[in-house]
Amino acid sequence: MRKARAKKLPLAPDPKFNDVLVTRFINNLMWQGKKDASLTIFYDALDKVSKVTGENGYEIWRRALQNVTPAVEVRSRRIGGATFQIPSEVRQDRKISLSIKWLIRFSRDRNGRSMADKLSNEIIAASKGEGGAFKKKEDTHKMAEANKAFAHFRV
Repeated sequence: MRKARAKKLPLAPDPKFNDVLVTRFINNLMWQGKKDASLTIFYDALDKVSKVTGENGYEIWRRALQNVTPAVEVRSRRIGGATFQIPSEVRQDRKISLSIKWLIRFSRDRNGRSMADKLSNEIIAASKGEGGAFKKKEDTHKMAEANKAFAHFRV
């Protein structure tokens, strides 16, 4: 590396909940720079979550993110001509990024009328410990557990 690593720019908190994590989620949800559309989708999804469950939609979304957040992951490492899947801890920043991306990806894959419907259904499922994003976390943990024998190759 020739130059210093680029500094992370601070994110502005969202207008409704005054939370930087919500801004990160909305930025990941955004396509083609249409932030207003992703804001509308996110807030509509939280309204639908609160209508269905009868609880605070924001709190359920936080719980869903918590349930989907991975603790370990496997990384490929080539040693002596063979490639090993080596389990390693996930950095705090990457944990949040992975959980946000998984929630959005699996909500896009769901079937429903609008993106707000899909997102609200995935948030409800993830908060209960179900759904595609939660299954992805479980699979990641299982793979790390299965490859625990190669942990001594960790860098």
